[in-house]
Amino acid sequence: MSLAFLHAHDGAEPHSDAVWGVSWTPTDTVVSISADGSIKQWDSISGQVSRARAPHTLGLVSLSVDPSGKHALYNTLEGLTCLWDLEDGEVKGTHESYARTGGESTEPSWSVSLNPKGGTYASTGGSGNVTIHSAEPGSFGERRATLTSGRSKFGLYCKHSPDGSRVAMSSEAGQIYIFDLASNSLQTTYSSHAMAVRSLAWSEDSNLLLSASEDKRLILHDVRVSPSGKPGSGAVATLSGHSSWVLSTDISLDGRLAVSASADKTIKVWDIGARAAVSTVQDNGEVWSVSWRPKPPAHGTAGAFVSGGEDGVVRWWRSAGAG
Repeated sequence: MSLAFLHAHDGAEPHSDAVWGVSWTPTDTVVSISADGSIKQWDSISGQVSRARAPHTLGLVSLSVDPSGKHALYNTLEGLTCLWDLEDGEVKGTHESYARTGGESTEPSWSVSLNPKGGTYASTGGSGNVTIHSAEPGSFGERRATLTSGRSKFGLYCKHSPDGSRVAMSSEAGQIYIFDLASNSLQTTYSSHAMAVRSLAWSEDSNLLLSASEDKRLILHDVRVSPSGKPGSGAVATLSGHSSWVLSTDISLDGRLAVSASADKTIKVWDIGARAAVSTVQDNGEVWSVSWRPKPPAHGTAGAFVSGGEDGVVRWWRSAGAG
């Protein structure tokens, strides 16, 4: 199988610096964050900006949108975490993760993830642990639990499973940690990569985890736990083909395809079942983020995704059908 993905359109008002994160929401809008400190919401049909916040002084490095598409959680370079209401445009909560309060030790957040079940969000940073915080407006940012990895390697990325039962965290050294949120305990550690893992993506059924690394590879992990409590088969496939760091990845809603973005200035679409790239798209510069449209694709097509990268432009791509 081969697939052709066509460049549908660009966003009408580019960011003034690199786009470090994009998320296509269930309400069919797109949210993007940039090194220029701004966050924007886009209409996916017109490519026009429908809502934006005044830029922060420092760049925005992490973005998480809830399954309803009502809220976006984002984090700045210094660790200011904000909850943005995508329906009324208001910020519902802010947390200065770098600020010590009452003598309590703290660390600046780098990557943040909203729990899809609501109520909390996860963050990771310099200690290599995951902190669970309140996502409720009245107590936003308050610490609820600390999940310890046992290693002091910088946490680069964290992501909740779609069923809300687990959170995965990746480190600068290439390890991936999966924590069980019912017991707040470390469930599994994978040492699949030789270099930093920049991005993680879960399948919609929460059974598979795809990691993207500076070692130029993506690795697919089976995270299912057997009745005996032992973890699943771990790394089950390696996807190779990029010639530089893989910076972002996502899995399509139906679980058939994955997409990856790289510093080699390409986007690749992968057939997960065949463990092979089925499309390569050339972009203008390093591609920092990709996100599938979170709706079932039209019959006979492979759906659509959005990308953001070095040139500050948000781009929409759609499939031309199976070849």
